[in-house]
Amino acid sequence: MSDTVESLRRKIDKAGTLGSVVRTMKTMAALNIRQYEEAVRSLADYYRTVELGLMAYLRQPGHGAIKPANPETRAIPAVVVVFGSDQGLVGQFNDTLAIAVRSGLESLTRTSLTVLSIGERIQLRLKDAGIGSGSLFTVPNSVNAITPLIGDILTSIELILEREPLFELHLYYNSPVSGENYQPVSKRLLPLDETWEKEILSIGPWPSGAVPETPNGLETTRWALVREYLFVSLFRACAESLASENASRLSAMQRAEKNIDDLLVELRRNYNERRQADIDEELFDIISGFQALDNLSR
Repeated sequence: MSDTVESLRRKIDKAGTLGSVVRTMKTMAALNIRQYEEAVRSLADYYRTVELGLMAYLRQPGHGAIKPANPETRAIPAVVVVFGSDQGLVGQFNDTLAIAVRSGLESLTRTSLTVLSIGERIQLRLKDAGIGSGSLFTVPNSVNAITPLIGDILTSIELILEREPLFELHLYYNSPVSGENYQPVSKRLLPLDETWEKEILSIGPWPSGAVPETPNGLETTRWALVREYLFVSLFRACAESLASENASRLSAMQRAEKNIDDLLVELRRNYNERRQADIDEELFDIISGFQALDNLSR
């Protein structure tokens, strides 16, 4: 049975209300992307300072805490930090990330594995992929909530460090590419081996002619700088993950907005046709009644 004028009007009103909600969510997603991207950009100078501090440490004689990469002892414990999403309307955000984690772990030689999941949904995806998860952390909902989360993750890493003096630390997260696009990326943060040392020393020459010093001792300076290095790396990964999540949501809202606009066009067309049909029917009844009365009066 075809819709009545009233039912079509109700559908148009509901679609219009839904469209308003979608536009609001679209605006919020765009604003969130901006604040997370600003947070990443604001880390650039700080990250550069930490890198220079690590370079200064590596230039000091006796930095033997940097452990050489020995192929014979390469199999060491691995810790993986995965930044997922617990919000809806993000498409394949968690699924593509879980695939990337599984692929990365297949090529990783380790004696044991600890996974720190940020988000219950990514934890479930990893479990479905046969990857057990250790600690679970809540996904932050603002820039201000990132710092407490990173503090909790660092505390967990330090506890692992007390048990395992040498382990690999890997990050997995979605990083923005362009527009609403993103891609899963991975980054190796630990151990502090020759690969890590070369990466730090390759950032460029020392920016001044002054010789850097470490007044508090090499070991104290090393851990302070490494902790800041881990903090900045984790913070940036979390901010980029949240920017990617909102980019995915923005893309979903744009598609939904287009579908709602198309639906409104169709509903309004049907409404106008139904309304015109009702008007024609009423006019036909009036004309028929007038003709009947005219025939009776003759």
